[in-house]
Amino acid sequence: MDTRHFAPDRIRNIGVIAHIDAGKTTTTERMLFYSGFAHKLGSVDDGTTITDWMDQERERGITIVSAAITTQWRDHQVNIIDTPGHIDFTAEVQRALRVLDGGVVVFDGVHGVESQSETVWRQADRYGVPRVCFINKMDRVGADFDHALASIRQRLHVEPVPVNIPVGREHDFTGVIDLLGMELVKWPDALGADPERGPLPDALVEQAETARRQLYEAICDTDDTLLERYLGDQVIEQPEWRAALRRATLDNRLYPVLCGAALRNIGIQPLLDAVVDYLPAPPERREIVGYDPRTGAEEQWPLSAGEPLGALVFKTVTDPYAGQMAYVRVYSGKLRSGDQVFNPRTAKKLRIGRLVRVFADQREDIDCVPAGEIDAVVGLKEVHTGDTLCAIDHPLVLEAIQFPDPVINIAIEPLAVRDRDELDRALQALMEEDPTFHVHVDEDSGQTILSGMGELHLEILIDRIEREHKVRLRSGPPLVTYKETVSRPVNRVEGRYVHQSGGHGQYGHVVINLRPGATGSGVVFSDRIKGGVIPAAFIPAVEKGVREGASTGLMQGQELTDLEVELVDGSTHPVDSSELAFRNAGFQALRKAAEAAGPLLLEPVCRIEVVTPEEYLGDVLGQLNARRCDVLGTEQRADGTHDIQGMVPLSEMFGYATDLRSATQGRALFTLEFDHYSPVPERLVGKLRRA
Repeated sequence: MDTRHFAPDRIRNIGVIAHIDAGKTTTTERMLFYSGFAHKLGSVDDGTTITDWMDQERERGITIVSAAITTQWRDHQVNIIDTPGHIDFTAEVQRALRVLDGGVVVFDGVHGVESQSETVWRQADRYGVPRVCFINKMDRVGADFDHALASIRQRLHVEPVPVNIPVGREHDFTGVIDLLGMELVKWPDALGADPERGPLPDALVEQAETARRQLYEAICDTDDTLLERYLGDQVIEQPEWRAALRRATLDNRLYPVLCGAALRNIGIQPLLDAVVDYLPAPPERREIVGYDPRTGAEEQWPLSAGEPLGALVFKTVTDPYAGQMAYVRVYSGKLRSGDQVFNPRTAKKLRIGRLVRVFADQREDIDCVPAGEIDAVVGLKEVHTGDTLCAIDHPLVLEAIQFPDPVINIAIEPLAVRDRDELDRALQALMEEDPTFHVHVDEDSGQTILSGMGELHLEILIDRIEREHKVRLRSGPPLVTYKETVSRPVNRVEGRYVHQSGGHGQYGHVVINLRPGATGSGVVFSDRIKGGVIPAAFIPAVEKGVREGASTGLMQGQELTDLEVELVDGSTHPVDSSELAFRNAGFQALRKAAEAAGPLLLEPVCRIEVVTPEEYLGDVLGQLNARRCDVLGTEQRADGTHDIQGMVPLSEMFGYATDLRSATQGRALFTLEFDHYSPVPERLVGKLRRA
């Protein structure tokens, strides 16, 4: 394993992202094999993959945690992160995209863009990540390159540009045409290690020239100088076309598209070339942006090893041999073993111990991590996902990673009382690794409640507790996480806390306005006090009381959300006023205002996509209607199946997998993704209260 450091312009930090079952892990395994990292081809079906190294991943044939691998191609260091496709593990995708410079988005050649493809594309848009597209499984029955390309254009609203196109289709798929080189690339041996390049047969020339002309025109649309030369019939060399396509890709104006069949070892070497040719090196990404924790002033630093240290912890794991391990992306400066660094969140200095380069579940010691690289630090204490590591004399806080709230709960308890302490340690370790996993103890029942992103998410976590920590568990049925909000505004609601006793009393008096907030906004508190009727020193205490009051609702005791709270008036006592009194007054005001503002119960609503053979379409639609699904539309696919999209309450989806399997003889598939919270219909609120 090569642990040398490459020049920043020879580094590519990329993620492989896609819908579940599009072939991400197989594509990644082939990239590792042909780049010389692996000496044999890993198989998802056989459980021999490098990136899917957890027992649960190999047993289920899915990716659960993102795996980091460092390899090389054309004298470039390529850091690859293989991410999960299942929506329950969306946090793994989000934190990977936060620190990556480019992405390889894998699409199924039969289905094109699928629901989770849209989700990961939106996540990549959020961080401005340039992407290349790989249309996989071109050897499958029903594979259609043009249909997949059209679905990218229509559903993702972007401009995909093929840089190679398939030769043959389905079982006759044998290779690709390199449009810029105007060559036929074939993989004659089953291992696919030595692709052959040669001239185009006459039968393919017209198709290739048409496709190349479309590629040239798309590139010219992004480059006026090139357009003038092209319209003037000037000679433009292949490197110039590649350079212009690279610039358009880095600006997210064009998205190069390649095709292949990873399982049959076709098309991977051109994909690796595209990673080097079209995806950015670290210095080509935007400047590092953060703020000074002392002043709050925004700061921008270039991505350079010569600047002060700026690094982001994007993932923490507990390794059974190495202990606590933090994955870091260094944006500026260098992280060296033995250095002292600063964590602004805890305001503590940390000493960097062992640094390692990670190869999935293997690791090699390194001396430092320069700007642009992704590696790991072993043994860092009190470091969480999203923390910044910076120079002591140049404190900086980088933008943290935002994660969705969990939407499903399950109650657990150890079978043996003696395992309680070990269970607590296991839960703490898993919470540190996974920001979308929450744990709390129910005050009424005393039960330990796990909260996660879906049934599979919680199932995997429980399995890990039992396997890795040897704690046998008893669990209840999964339950949905509801929230509460208000339906109308109320003004000038008072909260008054007056308590007289011997010595100093307590006095706090506040007046607030409350109104419904934007969906997903949480609790927004604003200070509108004029004339100092409440001293500034007590305002944070009022806000704290308001937020405490919103932590449990009035209908089911669920969290109140999507509220705008304005502190508009109040009064104080020269002797008896205190932070405690104003916190209690804020709490009381919020509770009174929420009751007067018409409480509403909110339920999580998910985006669902079902792919079913045509003969079962009516039965599947009937099932969805019975589960309160709002069907948004159906679309017939190239392979004759139907794609149904809709919005459905999460509470209605328990047991759906079994019902769908029964109704379609196991031939239909579905994906479920949390979308938003919506009011529970009035007719159901009473039932939920009784439950």
